[in-house]
Amino acid sequence: MPETPTRPLVVAVDGPSGSGKSSVSRAVASRLGLAYLDTGAMYRAATWWCLDQGVALVDGDAVAGAVRAMPLVMGVDPTAPGVHVGGTDVAEPIRTTEISAAVSAVATNLEVRDELRRLQRAAIDAERSDGGFSGGRGIVAEGRDITTVVAPDADARLLLTASEEARLARRALEIHGQAGVAQVEATRDQVLRRDSDDATVSSFHVAADGVATVDSSALSFEQTVDAVLAVIEQVTADR
Repeated sequence: MPETPTRPLVVAVDGPSGSGKSSVSRAVASRLGLAYLDTGAMYRAATWWCLDQGVALVDGDAVAGAVRAMPLVMGVDPTAPGVHVGGTDVAEPIRTTEISAAVSAVATNLEVRDELRRLQRAAIDAERSDGGFSGGRGIVAEGRDITTVVAPDADARLLLTASEEARLARRALEIHGQAGVAQVEATRDQVLRRDSDDATVSSFHVAADGVATVDSSALSFEQTVDAVLAVIEQVTADR
């Protein structure tokens, strides 16, 4: 395992839906004593907020305006991240099927992406200082655009990927508690359509230059965490 960093360490993790970005990134952040930022939850929270405010998701300008005014607070403790909007805990509501089906309409809005990227960069910068949750140790940030647009200067940049079959099975298990044929088929549209929609505004299937790829298709959760930690260990040894 990499040693606790002596100066701020920023780890950026990208990848398609169901690749394990969130759970693996949280585990890595916890082991290293770093903060954790789930940028996908920010897009989900934005979607929840727009629906809660009665904003039509087809009205791009109205959606962008609502998101700019959204009173979002993202928790960065990897053991209990938390997502609050206007004082309301939305950690569970944003994981509903309703939000999953609607989030692409918000996530593909370029003005929304600009605003949330601004907030993401601010969260990352906060963990480079002693005043952040990590006390200046750093952060693991995961989600779309992280390795290429939000934090292209991250110390470690990784693309976490897996086969379509593995990704669908994992998401089915997460949502339905089972990964049988029926559950996988019920999950297929949600996972693949989200990736297809997001691919119009973000690249996350192929690693950019300087981004390490970790394929978790045949790896257990712990093996995947160890593989990511190995990449980070190499980076910290070189700097």
